[in-house]
Amino acid sequence: MGRRAAPERRYHLNHRVIGIFGSMSEGARQGAENPPVKWLTAAEVDSWLSVVRLMTWLPWSIDQQLRRDSNLAMVEYQVMARLSNSPQRTLRMSLLADLANSSLSRLSHLVKRLEERGLVRREPDPMDGRFTNAILTDEGFRVLAEAAPGHVAHVRSLVIDVLSPEQLRRLGLAADRIMSHIDTSAIN
Repeated sequence: MGRRAAPERRYHLNHRVIGIFGSMSEGARQGAENPPVKWLTAAEVDSWLSVVRLMTWLPWSIDQQLRRDSNLAMVEYQVMARLSNSPQRTLRMSLLADLANSSLSRLSHLVKRLEERGLVRREPDPMDGRFTNAILTDEGFRVLAEAAPGHVAHVRSLVIDVLSPEQLRRLGLAADRIMSHIDTSAIN
């Protein structure tokens, strides 16, 4: 009993039907100045869609756990964790924005919300007043310390404990390799 081939998946783009792992029709390709597209194979599509599902659902699940248990969004937790690991729990806003994969404007709004809750404060950088520092307050450190055990347990249950040490090592290497091809220079 042979396995049936998956039906070709098709997406409409500019009124042309393009199979994501098939080829474009010859009529659409004629006159194209770009090199031909190397379409994804069925196995590549399956792997890519698994990555897309992971990128969608893993952050959502972590964010839900943090909001439910600690009243923190995942990005708030990440910013506070970065500050907690910095000398004097302090970082320049511009550096924190880079570390948080955020624009300075977006980070400023986030830090303002954390300031209103007494978790972070902002001060001019004493070394160079043109810059602003974000500082994790004692209350912010306390909230972070209370959130950490549940967060770590959830991360373990979703990622760490479901992979062997070798799978986890390879996942980290694959993630680093993919990240090395992503240009993050346009964030700020």
